[in-house]
Amino acid sequence: MTISIGDTIPQATLQKVTPDGPEPVETATWFAGRKVALFSVPGAFTPTCSARHLPGFVEQADALRAKGVDEIAATAVNDAFVLAAWARDGEADGITMLADGNADFVKALGLTMDGSGFGMGTRGQRFSMIVDNGVVTQLNVEEPGDFRVSSAEHLLTQL
Repeated sequence: MTISIGDTIPQATLQKVTPDGPEPVETATWFAGRKVALFSVPGAFTPTCSARHLPGFVEQADALRAKGVDEIAATAVNDAFVLAAWARDGEADGITMLADGNADFVKALGLTMDGSGFGMGTRGQRFSMIVDNGVVTQLNVEEPGDFRVSSAEHLLTQL
């Protein structure tokens, strides 16, 4: 079943990128008590993800926070070390990177995609959402190959 607006974020363990290395975080705890803008990319360093998706959230971080977002986070089916390198490359200091290396989180959300035709295996779909105290209040899932509704700019219109 795919997650919907009004649903609670499912339990999963993600790896948060920190200066001291990966740190496991439980979704139930991590999303509790705050408003999070979360976006998912099929893979760090892939063309649209690096050229448009991450930069949009970096550029709009202040505007998102001004609209009440407490935390901006990116997730991908990559390991924490890849996401750390991607954050450095994308100058994404204000974005929390949450690695979903085994795709457990996107599987629990029902938002996987088959990237095996590109040598990528199971990945997360491109999406964005607002999670308020663990509950999804906005959800924007892209059609395959598209980049319109999951952008930071679009998410801003929903706040």
